[in-house]
Amino acid sequence: MNIQVKVDPQQLRRTLEVIVGERSPFSGRRHLVTVENFIEKQLASYGLKVESDYFSYRGTNFRNIVGRSSAQRGASLIILGAHFDSVPGTPGADDNASGVAVLLEAARVLSRARLRSEILFCAFNLEELNMIGSSYFAKKLKSAGAKVDAMVSLEMVGYADSRPGSQKYPIGLSAFYPDRGDFIGVIGNWNSSSLLRRFARQMRQVRGLPVETLSVPGNGGLIPAVRLSDHSPFWDAGYPALMVTDTSFFRNPHYHRSTDTLETLNLDFIAKTCEGVIHGVLGL
Repeated sequence: MNIQVKVDPQQLRRTLEVIVGERSPFSGRRHLVTVENFIEKQLASYGLKVESDYFSYRGTNFRNIVGRSSAQRGASLIILGAHFDSVPGTPGADDNASGVAVLLEAARVLSRARLRSEILFCAFNLEELNMIGSSYFAKKLKSAGAKVDAMVSLEMVGYADSRPGSQKYPIGLSAFYPDRGDFIGVIGNWNSSSLLRRFARQMRQVRGLPVETLSVPGNGGLIPAVRLSDHSPFWDAGYPALMVTDTSFFRNPHYHRSTDTLETLNLDFIAKTCEGVIHGVLGL
């Protein structure tokens, strides 16, 4: 389906301005709920069918927000997800306001396309407490026998640093990848290798966006850092899933700190990544 992929950097910035701020269920509950309502309203404004996906954690109800595109009956699912909570003590700009901004902008653009698959735009809650919201959702899909062709988790997509030595890696990988933190990473497991190839190939259509990929055996247990996002419950459920990331604490010195602010983000990098993600979804 050919649509013009035109990302609006100013819309990305406006979204970031709304979301950035502490969003922990323990110390930033009010803003967490504000952001939840904002996401719900934005997805609805694109004509998507919006659902609240409720789950319980320690006796309290929380929810994921899910926007569904229209599709043929019985169509397989493509899930694009990002978590909107943060850890206590951080405004969470890169982690993960950046991912949510890309999710919403991708939803705006893709909602205008007629697609064979049904796309679920999922804003996940309580990722920082070990992927609670996405684990609940993945298990629910699995028990319903849902056919999921692809899940893509947007996890920290806003920080870039082109200085030599700015990029670090898990042990054993640095020999194979650039030492400058100016690329977007796409990580899959062996079960997702075909999806990884196809998605990365589409992302590379974006001029000025270097893309690096990593495929890990099993469900990522050998490199625990590659499991730290909402794709991992989908790996565990046997679904093909990817993480799109700026590599988090291997690059960004502000990870989980009070300094993870809007000013540290690279809007051009976010916009290009968003364009790449849209191309990736369209290519599926």
